[in-house]
Amino acid sequence: MIEELLPPTVAAVEAYGEEGVDAPLFPEEEALLTHAVPKRRREFTAARSCARRAMEKLGVPAAPVVSGERGAPVWPAGLAGSMTHCEGYCAAALVRTDDLASLGIDAEPHAPLPDGVLAAISLPQEAARVHRLLAERPDVHWDRLLFSAKESVYKAWYPLTRKWLDFSEADITLHTDGTFHAALLVPGPVVSARRLDHFTGTWTTTPTVLATAVVIPHG
Repeated sequence: MIEELLPPTVAAVEAYGEEGVDAPLFPEEEALLTHAVPKRRREFTAARSCARRAMEKLGVPAAPVVSGERGAPVWPAGLAGSMTHCEGYCAAALVRTDDLASLGIDAEPHAPLPDGVLAAISLPQEAARVHRLLAERPDVHWDRLLFSAKESVYKAWYPLTRKWLDFSEADITLHTDGTFHAALLVPGPVVSARRLDHFTGTWTTTPTVLATAVVIPHG
């Protein structure tokens, strides 16, 4: 599912159900789970299992993935990546930094957002577009898709800036062809001596899960 959203230079691995929830962890990772509830431990472990398999696909030795500032994963030198998990699904995507500047992935249940959440995470123009799309294509939960796209934008943004990006600081337009455009409303990161003013992304759905991805190329 995630792999179809990403270029071939990216190693993507996903898991369903309970796959990977009992995988062994490095001591550095175990130290992050001292007070974790069982659900958090399962999600953390499954995502690290996917990340380890992605490293293997890239020919990189297995290494711990700890959480850095704001919970962002700290990848081995020379790698960029992203992880995601939701009920019954998790995935990791890794790429060599020579091939991409950054990437972000996100997966969510393919279900409507809880009441009030769309208003909290969207700009007025985004909410209006979502309502139009819901009328046009009711088979897709566009409100949840907007939330997921914002998560992927942030995950690609943060490694390049080390700054928070608020929900209101990116104006996302979802397209029915499986793509989206994120206009950055604050100064964007500088990549290859060029300041970015937007990101582009892709999305897909199954009956139970939806996923989004953003990749930031060099140049």
